[in-house]
Amino acid sequence: MFTLRGTWMRGGTSKCWLFNAVDIDPYIADAGGLDAILTAAFGSGDPRQLDGVGGGSSTTSKAAIVRRSATPGIDVDYLFAQVAVENRTVEWGSNCGNCATAIGLYAVQAGLVPVGNTVTVVRMRNENTGAILAADIATPGGRVPTEGDAAVPGTTALGVPVGLTFTDLAADRVSLLPTGEAVDRIELDGKEYRGTLVRAGAPAALFDASDLGLGGSEPNDVLGLHLPVLVALRRQAALRMGLSAPDEPITHAIPKVGVVGPPRDYRTTAGVDVDAADYDISVRMLSMMAPHPAIGLTSAVAVAAAATVSGGVVATNARIGWPGSIRIGTAAGVLDVDIALDSAGLLHSVTLRRAVRRIATAELFVAVPSPILAKVGS
Repeated sequence: MFTLRGTWMRGGTSKCWLFNAVDIDPYIADAGGLDAILTAAFGSGDPRQLDGVGGGSSTTSKAAIVRRSATPGIDVDYLFAQVAVENRTVEWGSNCGNCATAIGLYAVQAGLVPVGNTVTVVRMRNENTGAILAADIATPGGRVPTEGDAAVPGTTALGVPVGLTFTDLAADRVSLLPTGEAVDRIELDGKEYRGTLVRAGAPAALFDASDLGLGGSEPNDVLGLHLPVLVALRRQAALRMGLSAPDEPITHAIPKVGVVGPPRDYRTTAGVDVDAADYDISVRMLSMMAPHPAIGLTSAVAVAAAATVSGGVVATNARIGWPGSIRIGTAAGVLDVDIALDSAGLLHSVTLRRAVRRIATAELFVAVPSPILAKVGS
């Protein structure tokens, strides 16, 4: 057993354990060692993660290793880990926007970046995907915030307002659409499903809800009934997008997969009625092997990017209220997203606003398998 220092933070609708690289690097020699340390710390292998700090769900079983960056123009690099709940495995192929907002505030609070007199901008690089993000935090008079009154759909908890911008998302149509098609048609058991496959924020496969007999605004328990089809569609999308080879193990992290439909009246999981006129596109996403309670920020970026693809399933179903934005109707409520295009009309950046709070700083007592302990002690 060894002691690992960490910081527990909520970013939007996710909770994430953040580890400074200087604290965790001495304990790992390779990715296998890091997998073992994180799954032990989180208590994975148990659906309740009872013997660790995981929360028993995909949105509360996340970690990131943060370090000062040696890259000019970048303040911090971070490696994101989606720690499995029931299995002792870690997915390394994706990013998490909610955790990225938490990392932005963490970098300011931990002194990893100099604090500005009005606003502090933290430039971050996600090591998993190479994505560049910028978090902006108000620091009036050079004061570092510890609490705030910002709110987001999916939780009543308040936090420090943090703006998160994903930049340089699609230099051209080829980089945005890995298959080159606005609509990919995937056949399963004699039925065709239409989807737009994009790389922006995170690789995502967004399917027309009507092909599954859905409208796109259903409660998550209804979406859950279609889980086997969506998992099969994700596998086929991964093959088409070059994210996996036919003989490789199936990953449940990427691409992100979900359904989209036109705006309709619906009721959120909190019992709030949402009028169809108050948003632009219905979206329901999976997270790992279950319906997402809201939407991951990287998935929201993918939806915003797909909305710029003429003829794609998102653009076809969306009813855009005004240029430069899209309002996404999720199971938890409506998420506002700002979209910026460059002079050529290509997607340049997507900005979302979240609420962040530091919950705890702690010393975790981690009991790892004996082969890893031997490595730690060497």
